[in-house]
Amino acid sequence: MISKEMQQRRREDEGREGFSSTQKELQSSGRGRFVLEHAAPFSAFLVDSFGRQHNYLRISLTEKCNLRCQYCMPEEGVQLTPKSELLTTQEIITLARLFVKEGVEKIRLTGGEPLIRPDVVDIVGQLCKLEGLKTIAVTTNGINLTRLLPRLKEAGLNAINISLDTLVPAKFEFIVRRKGFHKVMEGIHKATELGYRPVKVNCVVMRGFNEDEVLDFVDFTKDLPVDVRFIEYMPFDGNKWNFKKMVSYKEMLDTIKQRWPELEKLPCETSSTAKSYKVPHFQGQISFITSMSEHFCGSCNRLRITADGNLKVCLFGNSEVSLRDHLRSGASEEELIHIIGAAVGRKKKQHAEPALMSFPLCQDGLQNPPNSKQWGHTFSHLLTLTASLPKQKGKASMKNKPTGQLFLPRTHPEKQWHVATGILQTQLRGYCVLQKDPSSTFDTKCLDASVGQVPVDCQSKEERSGSDFHTRDLGSCTKVPRASDNLTHTDEEGRATMVDVGGKPDSRRSAVAGAVVLLGEKAFKMVRENQMKKGDVLAVAQIAGIQGAKLTSQLIPLCHNIPLYHVEVSLSLDEARHAVVIRSSCHTWGRTGVEMEALTAASLAALTVYDMCKAVTHDIVIQELKLLSKTGGQRGDFSRV
Repeated sequence: MISKEMQQRRREDEGREGFSSTQKELQSSGRGRFVLEHAAPFSAFLVDSFGRQHNYLRISLTEKCNLRCQYCMPEEGVQLTPKSELLTTQEIITLARLFVKEGVEKIRLTGGEPLIRPDVVDIVGQLCKLEGLKTIAVTTNGINLTRLLPRLKEAGLNAINISLDTLVPAKFEFIVRRKGFHKVMEGIHKATELGYRPVKVNCVVMRGFNEDEVLDFVDFTKDLPVDVRFIEYMPFDGNKWNFKKMVSYKEMLDTIKQRWPELEKLPCETSSTAKSYKVPHFQGQISFITSMSEHFCGSCNRLRITADGNLKVCLFGNSEVSLRDHLRSGASEEELIHIIGAAVGRKKKQHAEPALMSFPLCQDGLQNPPNSKQWGHTFSHLLTLTASLPKQKGKASMKNKPTGQLFLPRTHPEKQWHVATGILQTQLRGYCVLQKDPSSTFDTKCLDASVGQVPVDCQSKEERSGSDFHTRDLGSCTKVPRASDNLTHTDEEGRATMVDVGGKPDSRRSAVAGAVVLLGEKAFKMVRENQMKKGDVLAVAQIAGIQGAKLTSQLIPLCHNIPLYHVEVSLSLDEARHAVVIRSSCHTWGRTGVEMEALTAASLAALTVYDMCKAVTHDIVIQELKLLSKTGGQRGDFSRV
């Protein structure tokens, strides 16, 4: 058993060795020597081996949160660290004072949700007294902001970031499993009234969740002095990278410029993590935090202290140093500084795996197909990559659940390779979400309440006219085939196959589907009076239907991934039958129809009604699920009489 004295001596030795190593590494490089010569009085202990000065400290005040976001934690919450193991108020101030003394100029209070900590106003007040600290900021979900902000401002809080990922109240309530959308909006308005400029609104953009609201968030800046910060989703789940939900900054920017071509880029500091833009005459502005597609590791100046007192030099690093343990074991200020310096000195050049690291693999792979042994790894990379390349559209794949292997239906690995490279070479726009991560708690069943205009690439009128069209990549003319009387999703041997729509012309296409859910008298009455414990049945079912339409290609294996430019789902009550009548419509401009999208929307809406009502009765019948009409396509229009 190692004695406490030996443990303490070892910590001190590690701290001194780390500091010595940091100094040597700094002195051995031109950049490092420049920092040491010109950065005074900034402490060398907060300068890493790459010359980055860390003057920004984020302190987590609590692990607790008053929301239960589906993509963050389970409904019952998470196991919390015992209170005795969390930093006390005095320990927080002691560490903050030490970091400020060494050169930290900005402290941001985070969580959990920092504003549920009872003494948060007192903490801000004590931080405000630290000489040299220029900025005290807080990142909050906004639920308690209106109530606390006047006191926080008086205590010295001078910067606010409010997290808000949707402007749709029903979607907000579904995602966070709590009410509170209007409280968040009140908090934003309160912050502007009290003179905070700008009020930063953090919006993490996630594929299949809120990427269709980007334009709405830009419009939000028209009459409010806010800075909406679109943050690229950093898909680090369970120590595994997962790019399926990431929407790149350039993809968002392209979408915004199609609506506001006059969008102006604003000047920014070299060390800034945000790329800022403004629509002329709008009061506010927008920014992009490109943490994945164009990471800013090279200028990172951040350090983090967790609620239980661990120092993290990188959000994605596994390495942590317990400052709490050193504090409680009686470490002196000098010893703490050496320990911190050693940790900073070990900071890596960049986080674990940049977003587009796989891109060279794709470039090489297109020219050098892998053999069968290499297939599983490389094909997985290729398919995953389509999610992070905004101007290429992948096709949905199936997943072999027992093995986790990705494959296309009934095809040999080498054949799959050519299919995959064809996908990457020929698809013009959009994205591919291959599968839901089994380890993720993010329920994609019903999230979105409305879908606005989503631009799609269209051929010119000249290319669309007549029955012939030009294949751009090949420069050749191909005759559009007539409708087939045979099944189109099977090959000559009767095996399932995805239809090749590359030879079809673009056209306007729409489809309408319907379904009926018979609830019975009791459940119907509760739905009508909005008495269901799970919430507003009709509102959530509407969101589910729209979300289902957008995810059709993931649910139906041989469906193409189609850029929908409008989805509508309506639900009405039929008193005579004690039923919910569902009607869905989908619209696109493309090479294949949207019947499946409309049917999926109606199905998901109906299933959601069942799910939310089954606690009252299981005598629920879903019937009359059917296509009502369709327009466009070579088979002509259809309307059910």
